[in-house]
Amino acid sequence: MEDRDRLKRAAAERALDFVENGMVLGLGTGSTAAFFVAELAARVAQGLAIVAVPTSERTAAQARQLGIPLASFAEHRRIDLAIDGADEVQRTTLDLIKGRGGALLREKIVAAASSRFIVIVDADKLVDRLGETGPLPVEVAQFGWQVTAGALERLGSRPELRRAASGHTFVTDGGNFILDCLLGPIGDPPETEQRINSIVGVVENGLFVGRASAVIVASQDGIDVLTLNGSGRP
Repeated sequence: MEDRDRLKRAAAERALDFVENGMVLGLGTGSTAAFFVAELAARVAQGLAIVAVPTSERTAAQARQLGIPLASFAEHRRIDLAIDGADEVQRTTLDLIKGRGGALLREKIVAAASSRFIVIVDADKLVDRLGETGPLPVEVAQFGWQVTAGALERLGSRPELRRAASGHTFVTDGGNFILDCLLGPIGDPPETEQRINSIVGVVENGLFVGRASAVIVASQDGIDVLTLNGSGRP
């Protein structure tokens, strides 16, 4: 675990190279994103002038505690740069699965509003096909979630209602439930994303297709910055 945390921190540190004075930043959610928030706070303390839009109440609390100035979409409709982690990254396309940390809706809103979206991961998150290592999270309305789950089953998935550590049903910051859907390797992520989102009761799903500008990958061999055009420079 210590070694993996070291890699996550290394990826977070590399992401700071993309940050410029005066930016509006999107701050992701999860363990790797938390390392970035901590590194960013150190730069803010040294005089870096930014404002940040968090993707979860958890990230907002961390940023606030560390002295990072926060904003919302009421003040800023566009974000210059968003930094976030991912649960899986498909090597050939840089498509993602996100949301196993429970913040996929807000994460996707921030990613969609960002001019650049940089993903930070350790090498274990790279896969040949999305869906290889776990379920696809799907955020759904509480009302009629059983009906929504049935529709997801008919698409060939096995949805399971997410539970919190307490044993109670997990509720997102937006007041929704999450169905973790086992699909196995996903052959066509763009089509799957559209088909799931066409189901009444689905709020959003954790497939992030064509959204990553670059993926920073930390491994035992160092840091790689993956982009579809081959250039990893900020």
